[in-house]
Amino acid sequence: MASRPPLPPGTAFDEMDAVVAADLLTVGGDFALTLDACGVIEDVRINPVEGETLDTQGWVGRTLAQVVTVETRGKAEALIAEGTQRGSARRRQLNHPQSGRTDFPVQYSAIRVRGRRLVVVGRDLRALSALQQRLVSAQETMERDHWRLRHAETRYRHLFQMASEAILVLDADTHRIVDANRAALSLFAVDADALVGQTFPVGVRSADVGQLTAMLAQARATGRSETERAEMKVTGMPFTASATCFRQETGTVMLLRLVSEDGAERPPLSELLEHAPDAFVVTDFGGQILTANAAFLDLANVSRDAEAVGLPLARWLGHDGADVSGYLAALKEHGVVRLARTSARGHHGALSEVEVSAVWSDEGEVPCVGWVIRDLGRRSAAGPEAVRDISRAVEHLTRLVGQVSLRELVRDTIDLVERHFIGAALDLTKDNRTSAAELLGVSRQSLYVKLRRYQLLNSADAHVGDVEP
Repeated sequence: MASRPPLPPGTAFDEMDAVVAADLLTVGGDFALTLDACGVIEDVRINPVEGETLDTQGWVGRTLAQVVTVETRGKAEALIAEGTQRGSARRRQLNHPQSGRTDFPVQYSAIRVRGRRLVVVGRDLRALSALQQRLVSAQETMERDHWRLRHAETRYRHLFQMASEAILVLDADTHRIVDANRAALSLFAVDADALVGQTFPVGVRSADVGQLTAMLAQARATGRSETERAEMKVTGMPFTASATCFRQETGTVMLLRLVSEDGAERPPLSELLEHAPDAFVVTDFGGQILTANAAFLDLANVSRDAEAVGLPLARWLGHDGADVSGYLAALKEHGVVRLARTSARGHHGALSEVEVSAVWSDEGEVPCVGWVIRDLGRRSAAGPEAVRDISRAVEHLTRLVGQVSLRELVRDTIDLVERHFIGAALDLTKDNRTSAAELLGVSRQSLYVKLRRYQLLNSADAHVGDVEP
């Protein structure tokens, strides 16, 4: 049998019609559309594995611009025009509306075959869109965690500096001073630059160096040391020292308490806590209140501390006492409770959302637990000004009932709410339009249309939405 002569180079696919080309192109994509010279869809080919979720019923006989969302029609027309004129078109993302579901994103490219016929090949972008959404959500979660930790660090550092006792933070391995509060700087009569970075014991009598070094070694080995007396080298001021070890992410550190015995008048810590803006309560390990400051009495709606002392903290904090029991169990296991959210009940039944931190101590005659309770309700009440603004706007629209038609009232209300949530999304994303569109579940082009409609675009970026991504 005579072999067929080889075809001239570049002519192997000349006789291939658009339908065959579309079938071949679905192998590398999820969808392939055959369009005539006027841009009308003649045939639809779907990859049976990847593209079966896109509803293409009714596409044949319509243009590509008619089967995509309003905000991507211009891109669809540009895709067809470029493919017809140049023979191929660069990739563009188009979104197909889906009944009862979010838009279906597809990345399309076009190639011309057999005259002015076009084959448009699409790839499903839902997986990429979902991945981008998860990335945005993860970034927002990390940012919220970052600021929550920053706020917590600010609060505890404020308490650290307010403490009347001199406190040093040491590296447990090298005994190098990592941090010192104001009382410690006053005791050593130096500034922070001169003290931080030194190795403890520093600034004490030579005769006391040995026992203080042994005290640090005991704390490193057992987690807690006995109290030792010593004197400052220059001033001769006597003080007592004790050390406690605890672990943190970067390693083990040591908390060194230095209590001066000079008898000088200093603001007692109890007095400072009494006037603190956050509720502070001391209980025994059974949860019975031993003392409470004025902020807690306000939260509990009682006028005198005698009405709270001796009663269980669970009467005012948590859900039926279960939360307090859980916190006490966590304290016994971990030694601390950080930023736990629960609710507080006033004497007259008023509920408040609160944030609880707690720590325990067994150094006194009676082991006790210190609770810091922050009222989050006040933060919410002083919070989003936009919520009050939208409430006032709705009240204004309500007063228009009877003066304008229901259709106009509903339209104006929808515009008001839509504008409000677009502004909230921009605030959350620090004016990042792409991330804001992901949060709102709309395309970036659709967001720009709405920004232009509500006059939320600056003059400098008024035409940004017209640029192809």
